[in-house]
Amino acid sequence: MEETEIQYTLIRSARKTLSLSVDREGGVVVRAPRGVGVREISAFVRRHARWIEKRRAALAAAPVPDFTDGAILTLYGRRYTVAAGRTRIGGDTVYLPAEGRERALAALLKRLAKDYMGNLTAIYAERYGFSYQSVRITSARGRWGSCNANGAIAFSFRTAFLSEAQARYVAVHELCHTRHLDHSPAFWREVEEILPDYAAIRASLRAASVVMTWL
Repeated sequence: MEETEIQYTLIRSARKTLSLSVDREGGVVVRAPRGVGVREISAFVRRHARWIEKRRAALAAAPVPDFTDGAILTLYGRRYTVAAGRTRIGGDTVYLPAEGRERALAALLKRLAKDYMGNLTAIYAERYGFSYQSVRITSARGRWGSCNANGAIAFSFRTAFLSEAQARYVAVHELCHTRHLDHSPAFWREVEEILPDYAAIRASLRAASVVMTWL
């Protein structure tokens, strides 16, 4: 029996590798370098068919985010109640407009992540002698953070949905990449020296990845 071709949305950029993700509606998104052919991309998608199936099943079973008035949002481990109003955080309340609520929340979380993740990065860099170029916030869905060869670190604004321990791990992970660009044994030894329980935190991030489909 012939395999059913998996439909996907293709996004090309200056990236060097292929990656794929599954959005909240179950759609497959492939990000590819500009020079990679469609035949190779389709083969890549077929090789990951089982992962796509499992991901779709997990998303179908996952809780749907609730941003309505009275809902509880947990941001970096702190609980907030959602209420209508001008977009801001006031005390234990996240205020969002009645219209365009998700767009407003995304913009708010970008500002929150810039402060929170920037502060975490600075603290751990000073404490452990890391040097980095900059911190910026992105809308990335495929990974929590990244670091390039120049020491420029980026974090997804969706880190705001992580716990304090998970956010700390993400910051430390990217700081360690300023010394080790790969995931070599030396890299993981450095992570473990700073966060001895990193393996458990890293495992918990897999379960938290559903938030990558939010907003």
